[in-house]
Amino acid sequence: MAEHQAVWGIDIGQAGLKAIRLKYAEAANQALAVAFDYIPHAKILSQPDAVPKELIKQALETFLERNDVAGDLISISLPGHSALARFIQLPPVETSKVGDVVTYEARQQIPFALEDVIWDYQTLGGGIEESGFMLGAEVGLFAMKKEQVYEALRPFVEAKVEVETVQIAPLGLYNVLCYDQMGVRLNEDFIAPDEYSIMLDMGTDNTTLMVTNGEKIWIRNVPLGGNHFTRALTKEMKLTFAKAEHLKCNATKSPDPRAVFQALRPVFNDYVSEIQRSIGYFSSVNREAKITKVIGVGNGFKLAGLQKFLQQNLQYEVERIETFNGVIGDTVLNAPVFQENIMAFVVPYGLALQTLKLTKIHTTLLPPEIAFNRKIRRKKPWAVTACATLLLGLAGSTAGFASRFDSVSDHRWNEQTSAVETFKGDVTKKSTEYDGKLGEFKGLVEKGSVLVSYLDERELWGEMYQAVNECLPRPEGNEKDITDITQKRQITIRSLKTRRVKELGDWFKELPQQRKDSFTKEEAEKPPKGPGYIVTIDGEHFYKPANLEQGDIHFVAETLLKNLRKPYFRQRETIGEEVPVSVLGISHPVITRDPPMEVVRWYPKGPPRQKTSRTGPMLGPLPTGATGASQPRVDEWKAIERTRFTLEFAWVPTIPKNRKVPETPAVEAPVVPTGSPPGNPVSPGTNPSPVPGTPIPTAPGTPAPATPGAVTTP
Repeated sequence: MAEHQAVWGIDIGQAGLKAIRLKYAEAANQALAVAFDYIPHAKILSQPDAVPKELIKQALETFLERNDVAGDLISISLPGHSALARFIQLPPVETSKVGDVVTYEARQQIPFALEDVIWDYQTLGGGIEESGFMLGAEVGLFAMKKEQVYEALRPFVEAKVEVETVQIAPLGLYNVLCYDQMGVRLNEDFIAPDEYSIMLDMGTDNTTLMVTNGEKIWIRNVPLGGNHFTRALTKEMKLTFAKAEHLKCNATKSPDPRAVFQALRPVFNDYVSEIQRSIGYFSSVNREAKITKVIGVGNGFKLAGLQKFLQQNLQYEVERIETFNGVIGDTVLNAPVFQENIMAFVVPYGLALQTLKLTKIHTTLLPPEIAFNRKIRRKKPWAVTACATLLLGLAGSTAGFASRFDSVSDHRWNEQTSAVETFKGDVTKKSTEYDGKLGEFKGLVEKGSVLVSYLDERELWGEMYQAVNECLPRPEGNEKDITDITQKRQITIRSLKTRRVKELGDWFKELPQQRKDSFTKEEAEKPPKGPGYIVTIDGEHFYKPANLEQGDIHFVAETLLKNLRKPYFRQRETIGEEVPVSVLGISHPVITRDPPMEVVRWYPKGPPRQKTSRTGPMLGPLPTGATGASQPRVDEWKAIERTRFTLEFAWVPTIPKNRKVPETPAVEAPVVPTGSPPGNPVSPGTNPSPVPGTPIPTAPGTPAPATPGAVTTP
């Protein structure tokens, strides 16, 4: 396929022809929708008086008149209910013999002779290759009878349009769900989640149910579609088929919507029962699978009330595809006709994505003899050109030698031959010297790569320590002059330790439930995962405001803990840019230990018989029965309460180029009025200002010393 060759995905269904033209936009690294067409049939193909061959031929002729497909690749769909799809688990087998084993399985799984069907297979994932053996591989096997494939190709053959890909419709749905909705790309590593999604393609007479998690696939056909609802109206309300179809599409605008929905209720119930039965069977053979949502496509899914009815009865989130996320092109995507019928373009969109080689599905049911003959025909011009060129050169060479044969002698060419040999020797020498210099250059490049490989990571630890330091509360304004440590909004870090773990999720699971309850809803729904560090902070504070609810462990929760959850944070008096917090990879902060407060003795002017510490007031244990009120001397003391705590959070070091900047603007630093009296409660919704200068350890696992000038443990 040419690098920028356009692709048409065409789906001819019971109601009409849907086609979309995609082209790969290299600059945007994305698929670009450049054209589309929607041609409804004059009659639904399954109507008794309809002639499907003539209607399909007319639709294709109309399409070719409107669109120039010369030079484009064409991919078409086959109905899923006419195809056979099997998913088998292969036993351990040599990699080179996977094809033979699949052929054997195909003979067992396909209820027809292989000579009478066209089939293909693909390894879907889950298997690993070890020592030349394929272990635990799951293979998808897809087949359809030859006459059905040739019948689908007949209109295109008669119109002299070459088809590049023939694919069953359910795999087109799979391509869209993976590429467009889940964001799976071929050049990116993809780890299949435990959650599965269901895509329901409601057609005219059938509904395709496809379940996948991006790796495994399960397909089932439900023999109920839009026509069943129309027939229910014709029977209950005594209408013609055309009037019933119009009433179904405009049920909410009818004079008596209640009567319409009452007539449709039995079909609604049958439809939900079939879907529930299919989901139940899937769950019985895939017990570990967890279904999270249902995505509806196909114009039949636009039936009023269907989405809500399914959601109420299936107990899953049910949504409809309203836009395509993996393709650009406003001219197509914003066209009114395309927007109105976007759910009908899902299958042709998936076919075009596969033909552009943007999805991992590569199977095709194009008859092998057609593909082989086409390959030979495409190579013929090159073979003829090569032979003609060779013959022409040979003829010219023969004529030249014949005309010069009598004038050629060895002594005439000795000098030139010697010069050529000398020149060849010089070329060989220079080439050898060049190869040597090139090897030296590559060696220097490799050494340089090793020297600079750690530049992206050298500042990660310092940034983490700086973020923790910035998140600590600290006095501001007149609070800095307060000498009473019970009125200062500050926290002392006694130690900061780190430990590396292979799986952060194990740490999250081991937390007690009462600690997990303190996480935000977003943190609880998205626990940390993968390798990283657990950072443990042991600290204490003596702050006791007038509003007791903002003291003890609540003071830690409303300041340090809350600040660690923000993408960016900066204190009012910090000079420079905001410090990234969660952007650095810090997440899920939680207080893991908060023992009861203890009463200690505080010497504002220093302990007795000892010089006052240069680092600040001193603490001592409180004697039994002492209150501190009977110490009117220089060494007077005061009984105060100390709150100790242990706080942990997960940290996944993230180099700057891999950081995800949040779309919403960073939260500004909390505003605390300068000069507010000690003990006044902080305004609701704000955080006390952190303490500057808290030292941070210089290496992982090293405990942090107590902050100079702050309180110390007895």
